[in-house]
Amino acid sequence: MPDNLALSFVFVFIDRMAQNVEQKPENRLVRPSGASHSPGARDDVSAARPSAAEVALEADDDGPDGELPDIIDVVMEMGRVPEEPPAEAPSPLPTVANPRLPAHLDALADRARDYVEAASSANTRRAYASDWKQFASWCRRQGVEMFPPDPQVVGLYITACASGKATGDKKPNSVSTIERRLSSLSWNYAQRGQPLDRKDRHIATVMAGIRNTHAKPPVQKEAVLPEDLIAMLEVLDRGTLRGMRDRAMLLLGFAGGLRRSEVVGLDCGRDQTEDSSGWIEILDKGMLLRLRGKTGWREVEIGRGSSDATCPIVALETWLKLARLAHGPLFRRVTGQGKKVGANRLNDQEVARLVKRTALAAGVRGDLPEGERGKLFAGHSLRSGLASSAEVDERYVQKQLGHASAEMTRKYQRRRDRFRVNLTKASGL
Repeated sequence: MPDNLALSFVFVFIDRMAQNVEQKPENRLVRPSGASHSPGARDDVSAARPSAAEVALEADDDGPDGELPDIIDVVMEMGRVPEEPPAEAPSPLPTVANPRLPAHLDALADRARDYVEAASSANTRRAYASDWKQFASWCRRQGVEMFPPDPQVVGLYITACASGKATGDKKPNSVSTIERRLSSLSWNYAQRGQPLDRKDRHIATVMAGIRNTHAKPPVQKEAVLPEDLIAMLEVLDRGTLRGMRDRAMLLLGFAGGLRRSEVVGLDCGRDQTEDSSGWIEILDKGMLLRLRGKTGWREVEIGRGSSDATCPIVALETWLKLARLAHGPLFRRVTGQGKKVGANRLNDQEVARLVKRTALAAGVRGDLPEGERGKLFAGHSLRSGLASSAEVDERYVQKQLGHASAEMTRKYQRRRDRFRVNLTKASGL
């Protein structure tokens, strides 16, 4: 882009942001003095609605070190419905006049947008969009501005999430959910050219307190062990296309130690669809999967089973033959009362539903009430099942699952000799 065009864009952007601040000073939350903020005058909260938030913030301004206000009191006050809603809701996007690129760069701009989408998964983009929408709604209800990014506002927002006051259902978010929402805000602000400083004390200190107060041990899904998987296969109808497809999905997901997105993202061959995350290659002694993951491409080797009834390659070959598939998505919807194979790829949620449905039907963990059993199984149950049952050197399991460390692989192993190395005896006790 020519230098003069770039400079004009910068000047237009600065001028527009200055206008936004001047036009709506009444909605701007006051920011306390401190090392993390630039000096100068601060806009005040509207005097028409005196609140505990104003008192806390004023006390913070008078503090010797600019410490955080009593943030719980602030959020409690923010949770109330204002008597008069703000006249204008904050826009989720800054309105900046963007000088149009030269016509010959339009194709490159379109391609750049495609690369931006490819930088993250569809699930991640959906989550980020949902979190941004919720944050915009919260800012609108509290009468605060979204732009420019204010660490104090974000600190109050994540406190509201932890206190169950960010949404109408009054249900506190888990620590992992709050961390994801914070990542979502950082990503969305960065895409708008206004980075958010997550190390600012108003964010970092509050987030550390949330972790210390609300963090819980991770809840792991139940592993589907080989005997469980065999029982789950028996509840599927071998005489239908849907039954053949589901058998292949379960066996492939287990033997490959695959994530649910990796199962449904496979194609019959290389470079067949744009939304593919990999493809299969059936060989004499087994099958080779080439998968695109978070850190690049990896290969997964799946050998043939000891019996045709439980062999993932035989199950997949049967599905491909009966469904008459040679090109495109490997696992698709079955329509027309189970007699026709559609063209669309299955959603990854279908894998989780399949595991849960067949595990319940097969009576896996029948010692528990059905309500509890339903929460134990998901797509990761297949992945954990392989890690827990494969009696081989741990490094082979780690390679199959695509983990960067053995420690991560051990988190998937539900049954293993945890005390094989006894440091108590080794120390002489």
